[in-house]
Amino acid sequence: MLTNLFLYDILSLPAFTVAVLAMFAIVAFRYFLVAGFFYLYFYVWRRQDWLAYQVNAKAYQKGQFRQEVAWSLLTSFIFAVAGSGMVVLWQAGYTRIYASLSWNDLWYMPLSLAVAMLLHETYYYWLHRLMHHPRLYRYLHKVHHNSLVSSPWTSFSFHPSEAILEAIALPLIVCFLPMHYGMIVTHLTLMTLSSVINHLNIEIYPQGFKQHWFGRWWIGATHHALHHQEFRYNYGLYFTFWDKYMHTESPNYEKEK
Repeated sequence: MLTNLFLYDILSLPAFTVAVLAMFAIVAFRYFLVAGFFYLYFYVWRRQDWLAYQVNAKAYQKGQFRQEVAWSLLTSFIFAVAGSGMVVLWQAGYTRIYASLSWNDLWYMPLSLAVAMLLHETYYYWLHRLMHHPRLYRYLHKVHHNSLVSSPWTSFSFHPSEAILEAIALPLIVCFLPMHYGMIVTHLTLMTLSSVINHLNIEIYPQGFKQHWFGRWWIGATHHALHHQEFRYNYGLYFTFWDKYMHTESPNYEKEK
């Protein structure tokens, strides 16, 4: 259904409104599907099995989940507006999004996805550090950090100003990076999945994963939970390379199991 929005003419205001509402339904559904599954599996159905892998053992604040869901619904709407705007830009010829396929796409499509994620990582890392500036923090990022102990529902819990800054990343990327719309959908799905896993507060990756050649560069719940605890470290989105290079990775990360 989401891919059909890329092929539907939404250059008129009524059509754009319908597209935004449809996109909002899809983004919100994806959020509830992924966050809801992880919450039910790790916090309800298999809670006892995973208690030992909990990163921060502090109790959740009263009403935290309800507040996170409310902010996340607003974020989903902002993402829907940005996503629909990206389709408008594509249909007006301002992006490098394409729909046709050729044999070259067998290697280019995964490459474009990897490049997009690296660019998104770079954008987010520096934006994240900027949002922690004392003069900006309360206006941009404080809502997200109201969740002192993160949960699957925290994954989209942003102030509208932060949500807007995050929502514009992919539309900016596709203005100069050729991407098949299928890879855009894949990117958005991976973003949601990664965000939920990173905010799960339960480490689902095996012990010693961060010593693995891939695990050294991939963020999990332990890495991001330290950001919510310490504020001053671990600003990455998907990968750890900017934190390592800029020496902003928590010194406590290697001490964690």
